[in-house]
Amino acid sequence: MSDHTDTPPPPARFAYGRHTWKEVAHLLADLPCALAGFVYTVVTVALGVGLAVTVIGLPLLALGLAGARGMGRAERARARALLGVHVDEPSPLPRRHGFFPWLWAQLKDPVAWRSHLYGFIRLPWGIVTFTVTLVSLLVLWPVLPFVARGLANADRAMVRGLLSPSDELERRIAELESDRGVVVDTAAADLRRIERDLHDGAQARLVALAMGLGLAKEKLLADPEAAAAMVDEAHGEVKLALQELRDLARGIHPAVLTDRGLDAALSAVAARCTVPVKVSVDLDERPAAAIEGIAYFTVSELLQNVSKHSGARSAAVEVWRTKDRLMLQVRDDGTGGARLDRGTGMAGLAERLGAVDGAFVVDSPEGGPTVVTAELPWRSRTQGGAG
Repeated sequence: MSDHTDTPPPPARFAYGRHTWKEVAHLLADLPCALAGFVYTVVTVALGVGLAVTVIGLPLLALGLAGARGMGRAERARARALLGVHVDEPSPLPRRHGFFPWLWAQLKDPVAWRSHLYGFIRLPWGIVTFTVTLVSLLVLWPVLPFVARGLANADRAMVRGLLSPSDELERRIAELESDRGVVVDTAAADLRRIERDLHDGAQARLVALAMGLGLAKEKLLADPEAAAAMVDEAHGEVKLALQELRDLARGIHPAVLTDRGLDAALSAVAARCTVPVKVSVDLDERPAAAIEGIAYFTVSELLQNVSKHSGARSAAVEVWRTKDRLMLQVRDDGTGGARLDRGTGMAGLAERLGAVDGAFVVDSPEGGPTVVTAELPWRSRTQGGAG
């Protein structure tokens, strides 16, 4: 939707006002502007289509479409200045690397084609508005404000109808481009975290274990007691390494979530929290694996924040479904004051949920309590796959 609000002109009056003169100026300029737009449209489309059988036809048409965007921009500026019509500028075409991707993007640009259509149909209308306005100015000047208002309203409708961006589509494209960047950044950060945990944790422990077993092997005959002690120590290291690998696997995707669903997985997370947590999951079926995983990690990180930052004595987790949305709510009776910009990981959660058309709301007044509500789009396992 447009970010601007059109400024409605005052009611037409017999006495000429500033808005009337602006409308008259716009209507008189319709003919030369429409003539220039019509000639540009006919020439560029005719040349491009006529020469399409040659190597220069489609590139000429693409260049003509690129210029049509500029023509539409100029018409929007004229309508904004003289008619008070505020129309958002369409999103620019994404940058394409290579000639053929650029050519295809230009040829299928709906904004440019609508600008061409505007330029084509404006010539007969420009002739009508110029003639009627000029005659009214010279002969019918007492009713000119009303005539100008009626013709200008038709112009306003044309500008909004043909030169406005496809609001919903444009908004979704911008959102998806932003969300794609968030998803890529999040995936890269997760991969770096896993790599760091493997390198600094389990891998280092396994290297030490291999060295210890090598030394024990050398001492096996010379000093069996020392070798036995080293093997016993290595056995302890194996247990620690296995625990670290389990923790790492749980951080990637816990087995209990795959096997038993959100209720069991969130209960396991709650059991590890430093405060008592009541878990309530009211779902008659399991959501798609991807949605289920996002829900699990969202609640898991929120409960980590409860443990580390809240100072709470108790907390509660509720999960339920409302039509086509999966709802999550985490409450605690802590000191409150949680914000998306205070480095507790909530900003990252909000970005992750936003990347999948979710929402994230924090209500945490100073002194508490804190209530965090998140919602995700519901997809059933048959729609989203079992994963």
